[in-house]
Amino acid sequence: MVRKDYEYRLGIVEKLRAMNYEVYPHKVEVTHTVKEIVEKQEELMGSKVKTAGRIVGYREHGKLIFCDIFDDGFKVQLMVKKDILQEDFKFFKNYVQRGDFVWVNGELTKSKRGELSILVEEFKLICKALYDLPHQWFGLENVETRYRKRYLDILLNPEVFETFKKRDLIIKTIRSELWAMGFMEVTTPILQPVYGGAYAKPFKTYVNALKKEYYLRISPELYLKRLLVGGYSKVFEIAQNFRNEDIDAEHNPEFTMIEIYWAYADYNDMMSLTEKLIKKSAESIGVEEINFRGHKISLRNFRRMDFYELLEEHGISRDISDEKIQQLLKEYKVKIPSYSRGYALGKLFEKVCEESLVQPTFVIDYPQETTPLCKWHRTKGKEIVERFELFIGGLEIANGYTELNDPEKQRELFEEEMKRKRLGDEEAHQYDEEFVEALRWGMPPAGGVGIGIDRLVMILTEKDSIKEVILYPMLAPRD
Repeated sequence: MVRKDYEYRLGIVEKLRAMNYEVYPHKVEVTHTVKEIVEKQEELMGSKVKTAGRIVGYREHGKLIFCDIFDDGFKVQLMVKKDILQEDFKFFKNYVQRGDFVWVNGELTKSKRGELSILVEEFKLICKALYDLPHQWFGLENVETRYRKRYLDILLNPEVFETFKKRDLIIKTIRSELWAMGFMEVTTPILQPVYGGAYAKPFKTYVNALKKEYYLRISPELYLKRLLVGGYSKVFEIAQNFRNEDIDAEHNPEFTMIEIYWAYADYNDMMSLTEKLIKKSAESIGVEEINFRGHKISLRNFRRMDFYELLEEHGISRDISDEKIQQLLKEYKVKIPSYSRGYALGKLFEKVCEESLVQPTFVIDYPQETTPLCKWHRTKGKEIVERFELFIGGLEIANGYTELNDPEKQRELFEEEMKRKRLGDEEAHQYDEEFVEALRWGMPPAGGVGIGIDRLVMILTEKDSIKEVILYPMLAPRD
């Protein structure tokens, strides 16, 4: 059927070209978009408008054709009358179909049934579609096809169209809030000679001009903190990051996050900022309470819970023996390349606690071994660091610290990471000598946070899979 339709429509293109008709013109004059016509209809009623859009509905009634044209989420009806168009009516009837783009000039009016309409006085076919649009929601029985042909998914499923409009609004809101607070938006390298800023397995590439292996960044953190050394006090980047890890409902190897660094602040300030940005984002799309994976979640209140207290709530006491920790690792099938108490507790926390953190919760004060980039706790000793993670709906949404700015301590922690790497931990941090060198010039006390944009949008739009909020999620290639 598709093949037959394609051949028929291609035949129309050939006929029109034989008539010297420009089927795919470069430009048309638009005085009002469909969106403007719908939103300003009272003001424009009775006026002439020139607009364009895709035909998504087509209904013939003898000497009258009704069409719906769609553009940027809005629709308006066209009334195509034979007594107005004369010979051009025949052209419209013979050569214009669903899926085609048309330009029209006419008076804005209402039909007898009261529907907003343009009484067409002049038209042009400006793009001939070679396939007819499906008449039902595309991909209802094949989710993978929806992702592979996202353009049709967006075109024919209003909910999907709106999801990505909301994503755009959320990102704009975060940007606007940070700009209003005096933060500067910057761009840092995606290709990096040394990857760092997170525990993750990188993608490798090769720079021919340098004859050297590089990596796609797993985080922009170490480059952003260099800017604090350089004298900027408030910086952020909305960054595409790449981690050579899982592809599932919560992970995509290429993902979007925002990282924010603030001189003279600490992790308490970053928690307050994160809460503010999320509440403003929710407000921008009109939500205060969400239903996510069967849970009703309020975004009004964000609680703070101690890492060790949460472990104790799940039966793992603060003074648990190393032998018992190793036993639990086996029970939960958690493999770590080498044992350290704090790192092992961090892995157990992921297994036993995270899923239960449904209401917005900042988990604070982690073991030092869970990150080499965080400053020790000012009152709880150097075995604890001033780190937080934000969980909503059982998902980690943000990760932040009071940033470590002691260069010699940073050097020691990187050296410990390299020991773990030599023992087979592919996610351990690399030693970044240039970053340590930057710290030796002096970096002010600072707070930092990374917020996962995809997961935030996923929760605020109540989607079960991250693939629903990434325009082109990674999929296995077709055979």
